[in-house]
Amino acid sequence: MTDASIRWPDRFSPDRAPVHVVNAITVAASPEAVWKVLIRAAEWPDYYANASKVVVEGGGPDLSGGACFTWKTFGVDLQTQVTEFEPFERIAWLATAPMIEAYHAWLILPAAGGCHVVTEETQHGLAARAGRLIFPGRMERWHQRWLEGLAERAEG
Repeated sequence: MTDASIRWPDRFSPDRAPVHVVNAITVAASPEAVWKVLIRAAEWPDYYANASKVVVEGGGPDLSGGACFTWKTFGVDLQTQVTEFEPFERIAWLATAPMIEAYHAWLILPAAGGCHVVTEETQHGLAARAGRLIFPGRMERWHQRWLEGLAERAEG
């Protein structure tokens, strides 16, 4: 089930994309603490084993509005650009590689004792469809691990 708060580009809306995944977790940390961990892309591989070779253009460790970065996930080298950046609330990016385009959105929603983090991704392309067919549920499982690592880091 998609979160109505996500601002999908038309092409990537869940009803138009062949691949759509949703994951969520409640974190016992403030939105500010979660945000700080989430935007520090250079450290994703430290707590999310499915991310590697993360390089933020300009050399810093953190993402920002419009930032471009490269990284590898699910065995694919991606060119990525941050398209939405509202500190402590939301971030989204468009990632591309041959035969795949993905839009990945994150929401950080204040909750009693911390916050609720939602992440959704939609994908287009032959590689996206093949991956979904060959490895059903793989992206959901890995994204949940990403959320769990994010929560553990933010809760410190």
